[in-house]
Amino acid sequence: MTRTDEKVRYTPKGKRVDYTPHTAAQSAQNVIRVLEGRWKLVILFQLFGANIRRFSELERAIPGISQKMLIQQLRQLEGDGVVTRIVHAEVPPRVEYHLTEWGQTLCPVLDKLLTWAESAPDEVRERLIDPHAMTADLLPL
Repeated sequence: MTRTDEKVRYTPKGKRVDYTPHTAAQSAQNVIRVLEGRWKLVILFQLFGANIRRFSELERAIPGISQKMLIQQLRQLEGDGVVTRIVHAEVPPRVEYHLTEWGQTLCPVLDKLLTWAESAPDEVRERLIDPHAMTADLLPL
C-alpha cells in the first residue's frame, strides 16, 4: 500500500526533497524570483529584527523609491508570504508591515550570502561589496 504523501506528491514537513541538478537549479531560480526586484532586499533589511514599520516610515527610510514602487514591492513580498500587512481601522488609515516568521528566517541566509561574498578573491570581491555602502543601519541584527 502506498503512503498518502506519495499519492498526492506532498512532502511532509521535515522530509527533505531529493534534488537532481535540474530540479535544484529550478527551485533555486524560483526562490531568487521572490527576492528579485530593485528594492526588495532594501525593504527586507529595514524589516529585519522584528521591526514593524509604517508605510510612511519605509518610504522615508528608502530614499529614491516611489510610492508606487514601494507598494508594488510590498504586495509582491506579501503575496509570497514574506511580509505581513496590518491595516488599522483609523482615520487616516494606518498601515504597518512586518516580516512573517518565515520571512524573518531570511536574515541568517542573507548574512551567509554576504559572508560568502566577502570570502571571494580580491578582484571579484571589489565588484560584489561596496565598502562605502556598509553602514550599521544596513546590517542585520
